[in-house]
Amino acid sequence: MGKKKGKENEIKEPVTNCHQFEEVAVNNDSKVQNFHLKHDNLEEVIYFIRGRYVMIDSDLADAYEVETKNLKRAVRANIERFPADFMFELTKEEYESLRCKIFTSNKRGGNRYLPFAFTQAGVAMLSGLLHSKVAVDANIRIMRAFVGMQRFIASNAQVLQRLDYVEMQQLEGKRWMQETDNKIQKILNRIEENSPKLLPEQIFATGCVWDAWTYVSDLVRSAKERIILIDNFVDDRVLSLMDKRAENVEATIHSRYYELFLTDLKKHNEQYREIKFIQLPQKNHDRFLIIDNEVYLLGASVKDMGAGLCAVTKLQTSPEMILGLLK
Repeated sequence: MGKKKGKENEIKEPVTNCHQFEEVAVNNDSKVQNFHLKHDNLEEVIYFIRGRYVMIDSDLADAYEVETKNLKRAVRANIERFPADFMFELTKEEYESLRCKIFTSNKRGGNRYLPFAFTQAGVAMLSGLLHSKVAVDANIRIMRAFVGMQRFIASNAQVLQRLDYVEMQQLEGKRWMQETDNKIQKILNRIEENSPKLLPEQIFATGCVWDAWTYVSDLVRSAKERIILIDNFVDDRVLSLMDKRAENVEATIHSRYYELFLTDLKKHNEQYREIKFIQLPQKNHDRFLIIDNEVYLLGASVKDMGAGLCAVTKLQTSPEMILGLLK
């Protein structure tokens, strides 16, 4: 009589095919490749999707030792027990993202249907459909895993918030640095556009001493290999001018002999990079400034540039021709 009553209860039970949960999966032919739970750390198969911590149907089926298709069949038969906050179906994008995390390269096959994701409440509701001891034990472990996950999040909330803050600050810092670099580049481009250029011909009116001095200084700074000045009259101001040259640029002055200037040159070379001096064999009328392989004709001595009307002109003559005429 007790058995008959039990059978009547089974007939009235709204859950259909629930006995299938008692079957142990002999093979794994289900369409979704399961991530087998051969360890006790169930937290590893709890995922954060749509702002909730969930477990996937294949992982639950593996824990309950049933086939995924049987678990899903039972859920569909009792779908009214699983509202959206208990269970939801993954989108194709969510499923593909999840596959990248849990499927290894040696697993094959696909899933004809998108997986179900169960929240903690959904897993608890699912326990009402289970009858086997294996399933009950697994459900206890799963509930403890959810609780453990929640406790971990709660106890480390400040640390996790700090990590989020640091990550946000890093992103903001990178964005700020990129914007700053762009602004600096725009400023440099504008300065270059508006700055005076080294023209092949330049005329300085009387009194433009500073303009003439800065022009010649820019010529000196532009040198890459050598600077040669041919000028009858030089003084210590010319030495200061030559010191504006870049590293590894040689400097030579061809001029007339003056004892005071040679004294200044000797003391200069004791402290700073050497500036060579070559005595002019004869007095020359014009002055020349050689920058690498370019020759400039100076309308006045460098120390007097701008004191009176003068010009600087770039010549087509080679430096070797000018230097050859000095001999």
